Amino acid sequence: MTAEPEQEGRQRRLSPRRLEAFSDGVFAIAITLLVLEISVPEDAGDDLLHAFLAQWPSYLAYVVSFATIGATWLSHSTITEYLDEVDPVFVRLNLLLLLVVSFLPFPTRLLATYIGETGPERVAATVYGLTLLAVGAMLAAVWIYAVNHKLVAEDMSEFEARVLTRRLTPGGGGYVLLVIVGLFAPIVAVFGYLLIAFGLMVPVRGQRRPPRSGRRRGGGAQPG
Repeated sequence: MTAEPEQEGRQRRLSPRRLEAFSDGVFAIAITLLVLEISVPEDAGDDLLHAFLAQWPSYLAYVVSFATIGATWLSHSTITEYLDEVDPVFVRLNLLLLLVVSFLPFPTRLLATYIGETGPERVAATVYGLTLLAVGAMLAAVWIYAVNHKLVAEDMSEFEARVLTRRLTPGGGGYVLLVIVGLFAPIVAVFGYLLIAFGLMVPVRGQRRPPRSGRRRGGGAQPG
């Protein structure tokens, strides 16, 4: 009698292949949209070099957001490498993560536009920081849910799970601190966000990739 509901619960779990492909597409679009926000005035022909150099806030915001989305994609790729299956709740959590990632080009443009204007740059830096905090929180939620609901590879050791949890769920304290710093020194906060992104892109040493099950796609190198 108890086996039947259990089987039904198992049937509701899905292959992660389509989720992974869709997520990769969203990451690619979001990271591409960032560069579309960079431009110089149309009448800059007489002093193009000055106009080009004057766009440094756009270049800074672009690099920080590119690094952040890149680091998030690397972490998301690690998660999907360890997944054996997904359930409806996981799919929806993943959609919320993609919602925040795809929103990032907007606060990036705000930051690039208002850096240097004392009042507005604080607002722009705060919106930007809160968006990055939301990205980190959703990434952590996706991984923690996968581990707690046994969606990951069955042969993952407790040590591996702890290492990956520390890696994929970085403390939000850094982002919270930088949001506060951004109220007084927005540029300092922006460079802090860049350091966090670069730190998340550093490969994890000694990380073992789990063997793929027959339900997963073929081989390939794991990003990050």
